[in-house]
Amino acid sequence: MRIPPRLTLLGGAAALLSTLFTGPATAAPAAVGEICYSALPSQAHDTLGLIEAGGPYPYEQDGTVFQNREGILPDRNTGYYHEYTVVTPGSETRGARRIVTGDAEREDYYTADHYESFDLVDHGC
Repeated sequence: MRIPPRLTLLGGAAALLSTLFTGPATAAPAAVGEICYSALPSQAHDTLGLIEAGGPYPYEQDGTVFQNREGILPDRNTGYYHEYTVVTPGSETRGARRIVTGDAEREDYYTADHYESFDLVDHGC
């Protein structure tokens, strides 16, 4: 077996053996961060206001069940989370920004990167 040159550096053999025996490393889901309500973009404030009012929403997909396939948010039963679009100025599509709500009161998560990371909204700041 030929070992690629970059694996011959210090520790490369151990990494190769580890990969052979355990499989390639997979990235762990990112942790949920926190963001102050006041730090959200104004469009997120608009979306949270629409959620509080019960709509109407600008996109058909708003209010649909969020599946949490990425596994970043706390594990809950299907139907616990719902997603809503945060308008992205200049975007011809829905863009990547969303608010995902949980069933608990004021359990709102903001993602600016289409579910790659989430921040729990702190409504007290």
